[in-house]
Amino acid sequence: MRILITGATGSVGRNVVEQLIALDPAVELRALTRNLAADLPEGVEIAVGDLAEPQTLAEAFTGVDAVHFINFAGDQYAPLPEADAVVALAEAAGVRRATVLGGRDEGALEQALVKSPIETTFLHPVEFMSNALMWWAETIKSGQPIREPFGDRLSAMVHPADIGAVAAKVLLDGGYDGQELVITGPEVVSIPDRFRALSAAVGREIEFVELTVEEAHENWAANGMGEDMIAFLTEALGNTPEEGKTVSGTVEAVTGRPARTFEQWAVEHADAFR
Repeated sequence: MRILITGATGSVGRNVVEQLIALDPAVELRALTRNLAADLPEGVEIAVGDLAEPQTLAEAFTGVDAVHFINFAGDQYAPLPEADAVVALAEAAGVRRATVLGGRDEGALEQALVKSPIETTFLHPVEFMSNALMWWAETIKSGQPIREPFGDRLSAMVHPADIGAVAAKVLLDGGYDGQELVITGPEVVSIPDRFRALSAAVGREIEFVELTVEEAHENWAANGMGEDMIAFLTEALGNTPEEGKTVSGTVEAVTGRPARTFEQWAVEHADAFR
C-alpha cells in the first residue's frame, strides 16, 4: 500500500507519517511538500508539489492508494482555490481512500470528496496541546509570566500524535467512510491545569497573569498580529464551542488505546520550556 501525506512537515502531518510507520513499517509513504530538502524519516519518498497548484500534483498521486489531505493552502490557512481539480487528479490516479484534516471551516475540498467515489473520513481535532510551544515556550524560558485573557477557559485539548494515530489507522484500515471524527484528549483541561503540568515538568513554578480582552488585543497587535487573527482568537478562546470542551472518546475507539494526557505532553516537551 502506498500513502501520500500532504502537509507532511506540519505538526499533524509529521505525526501521521510517524504513526503510519509505527503501525505498519512496510507501508510505502510519499510526502507532498514544497521543499525538496524537507526533513522526514528515512524511507519516506518526497514529492514536490502544492495543493494550491493542481498542475504540480499528477506525479505525486501516481500509484497512490490513500491520501491524507489538509483542506487549506500555505501558512495562512487559505482555502484551496481548485479543490475540484485536486480531487479529479486523485480519482484519476486510482486513489480509493482519504482522510481530511480540516482548517477553520469546511471547504471546497470536503465538498469535492463527498461527490467522488473516494472513501473519505473527515478529521476534526480540537485545540492542539502543541499550541503551548507556539504561545508560551519562549516566554517561560525567559522566566517571564504568561499574560493571556480567558483564564477560566476549558479545553479537551488533543496531543498531535493522537491525531496522527487516528489518521494512520483510518488510512490503513478504512471503515469510517463519510464520517466526521471529532478528536480530543482524554479529559477537559483548565488553564490552571496546564500551568500545573508545565510547572511540574520543568521543575519550577510558572506564573500566569490574566489579561482583560482589551489588554490582550493591545498585546497581540503590538506583536504584529493582524485584525482577522485577533478576531479569530478572541472568538476561539473566549467562546470555545461545546465540541471543543467535551471529550469525544474517538482516539480510544479508533486506535484501541487511551488518548495521551496534557501531563504526558508536558513531560515529553519539557526541554522546550526550560
